[in-house]
Amino acid sequence: MGRKPTSTYVVAGMHAFNASGRVVLKARGRSISKAVDVAEILRNKALPNVKLTSVRIGSEDFEAQGKKRKVSFIELTLEKAEAK
Repeated sequence: MGRKPTSTYVVAGMHAFNASGRVVLKARGRSISKAVDVAEILRNKALPNVKLTSVRIGSEDFEAQGKKRKVSFIELTLEKAEAK
């Protein structure tokens, strides 16, 4: 996830999901809320037969401009729900 509009990531997620049946959304820092928004839009509106199968959170070391700091991340895995 980055600075592009949420709708851009929703469309990309739909294309990726149709190609493989599984999508992993990854985001760090301020983009975490955008990743959650994209996952919810994909699950509830765009692809209702998709379920959230895994959520991974944590922090990692990040170095920018000579400074080291910890940055939070999230990884959301979406997969096709099994037919009943």
